[in-house]
Amino acid sequence: MRLALAEAAQAPATRDVPVGAIVVDAAGEVIAAARNERELTGDPTAHAEVLAIRAAAEQLGDWRLSGCTLVVTLEPCLLCAGAILAARVPTVVFGAWDEKAGAAGSLYDLLRDRRLNHRVEVYAGVEADASAALLVEFFEDPLRRPVD
Repeated sequence: MRLALAEAAQAPATRDVPVGAIVVDAAGEVIAAARNERELTGDPTAHAEVLAIRAAAEQLGDWRLSGCTLVVTLEPCLLCAGAILAARVPTVVFGAWDEKAGAAGSLYDLLRDRRLNHRVEVYAGVEADASAALLVEFFEDPLRRPVD
């Protein structure tokens, strides 16, 4: 989680919300790291989780991330939960809960929905205070936060 937090801490430099993600393979090696880049790239899908999943799939040469763990500083939203399910990520670890858009247990629980063909093991609240502190600091500074 500390590596994901380090990624998140770099996002405000581009006015992006400080969310960071890493993907770890079955051997425990970090194979991808990313942070939010929506403001930087103008891409509405450039969430940390999606970018990390893309990089991990490229690194492995396979869209199936079986045996991998996604570690992210904020509870995944619906977009990211969909990407996690599509990539068959078996395990997600996240820091802060997202009461407004979370899809891993707070607002929705898409990752563990029994109606779907793939379910994810979810570990919530890891380094939650540190993850939340980055977000609080970001949104308290009107010069760094995005327009909407």
